[in-house]
Amino acid sequence: MNLRPYGDRALLLDCASLAEAQGWFAALADRADTVLGARTVLLRGEPSALRDLVRRTTPVSPHGPSEVAVQIAVTYDGPDLADVARLTGLSTSEVVAAHTDTPWTVAFGGFAPGFSYLVGGDPRLHVARRPSPRTSVPAGSVGLAGEFSGVYPRRSPGGWQLIGRSDAVLWDAHREPPALLVAGMTVRFVPA
Repeated sequence: MNLRPYGDRALLLDCASLAEAQGWFAALADRADTVLGARTVLLRGEPSALRDLVRRTTPVSPHGPSEVAVQIAVTYDGPDLADVARLTGLSTSEVVAAHTDTPWTVAFGGFAPGFSYLVGGDPRLHVARRPSPRTSVPAGSVGLAGEFSGVYPRRSPGGWQLIGRSDAVLWDAHREPPALLVAGMTVRFVPA
């Protein structure tokens, strides 16, 4: 773990893995203004007080999936579904079953408002990003990249393998909280 200055009112805790970052986040979230990243935890506040807090804190085992579960209906007809089947050695129906049979956990948000990186799904679905990203991925596209799954909240460029699409509204500025998915939440994908 490496603690670095991040401007004059924050520190960045660099971790070796997502699990380590989740452990630090779980230990600090109730005691500091924190933001979880893939392998970092951003701590906002007075740096010397934050350093003392980190010195007095021991990371904990990250919590398992929360009791709060969100179901996201997906139409599994994505342009990369056949490629994912080929890459994983599964049939397209087995890819769908693997995506829907295992709950996913929101690890952290990023990339765009409402986009969440989901982990904990079936490890057979670990596939590389596309060799060339698309310049425009439609809102609601459901994708896979590495250990992650996610749903694009708006039209944007992207390089994930697209296996389906959803009508779920992932970001609504008039909703509290605006993001449908927050860190620690359990997500279940269901066929539409």
